[in-house]
Amino acid sequence: MARNPGPRPAHTDGPQQAAGPEARVVVVGAGHGGAALVALLRQGGHRGEIVLIGDEPEHPYQRPPLSKKFTSGELEQVIRPREFYAEQQVVLQLGERVTGLDAAAQKLTTTSGGTFGYDFLVLATGARPRPLPAPGANLDGVAALRTLADARVLRDWLAERRRLVIVGAGYIGLEVAAVATAAGVPVTVLEREERVLNRVASSELSAILTAAHGARGVDIRVDAQVCALAGNGAVREVVLGSGGTLPADGVLVGIGAIPNTELAEAAGLACAGGIVVDETARTSDPAVLAIGDATVRPVAGVGRMRLESIPSATEQAKQAAATILGTPPPAPELPWFWSDQLDLKLKIAGVVLPGREVVLRGDPGIGRFALFHLERGQVRAVETANSPAEFMAGKKLIASGVLVDPVRLADPAVPLRDVSTGAC
Repeated sequence: MARNPGPRPAHTDGPQQAAGPEARVVVVGAGHGGAALVALLRQGGHRGEIVLIGDEPEHPYQRPPLSKKFTSGELEQVIRPREFYAEQQVVLQLGERVTGLDAAAQKLTTTSGGTFGYDFLVLATGARPRPLPAPGANLDGVAALRTLADARVLRDWLAERRRLVIVGAGYIGLEVAAVATAAGVPVTVLEREERVLNRVASSELSAILTAAHGARGVDIRVDAQVCALAGNGAVREVVLGSGGTLPADGVLVGIGAIPNTELAEAAGLACAGGIVVDETARTSDPAVLAIGDATVRPVAGVGRMRLESIPSATEQAKQAAATILGTPPPAPELPWFWSDQLDLKLKIAGVVLPGREVVLRGDPGIGRFALFHLERGQVRAVETANSPAEFMAGKKLIASGVLVDPVRLADPAVPLRDVSTGAC
């Protein structure tokens, strides 16, 4: 997730686009947000035309298995049955890209030459992998992981037991490292920052995960600079800033994502590190909404951020559906995330920020713990592993804003319902 306060959408003082059940809706992007939105519209009684445009040939599919289960038969999972879209009279345009957007005329064109007018356009364009800025990044055997096609390539690599180097120790990099190591593939993870998950997790969680991966044989190297990738047509080694090299049969680059804002920018929409939206998913054009990883959105208690998560995209789909249908907006939801690594099922609620008091409850040594983040005695975020009760309690404590006693919170013998001091 990337924090970016950005400007407010310019439309807030201007006229709003008419909403209603007959509006023509075009959704660009067939990921979790786009697929959720079209379903919500039909569930809400929308009778107008709905078009869902996706640039991949596959029906909308689940993204978590791409990094968590890419070696198993569970890789290819559709979000909804393929027949759902025809049954709900949703026009699917798969393997299509939008080539032109005329915001004034409220119409767009696609690679096949199709033209679609709209009353509401919803940009669910997502994000793309950030390329590695190093010589040799275009060699064969160098890839990123964003699509089902990418995951199939990675699965083939691991089937051959090739030596894998992962550049970037974010959630995707660490998830892939866990799966590859379990499959018997030698893995080295290179991170240029001082710790893994440097932007999105606490230093305490970073240390726990580094130790857990190391115990399973993953070679994690921090403060590691990649200067180049070398090989005769195909990658064979990674050249490090320290002057050393690493042998590699495959290199996975996971150094972050770039929001796909090109359509929005071409249409003159407000963008600032993402498409700027409000709590109703509206952009600076009243006829254009935006949801998902491409947006910079309001987050209660934090400001404006770009959140890369399925729960965030789904929440924004609910906001967009309400806006289009003309129904009351849904209540804001607490941001949350999850990750599966090794035998750790991680769940995080709230936004982790530096400078807060961190209280450990449980035992990282047995793989069950929670890290509560306190600010002036209130829980603002919680990071958990194999601790569903602590995760749910943490969400409630964040929402309630009650003051907690750090000593009682740290003691697993004290029920979570008894950690509050009774004050707010």
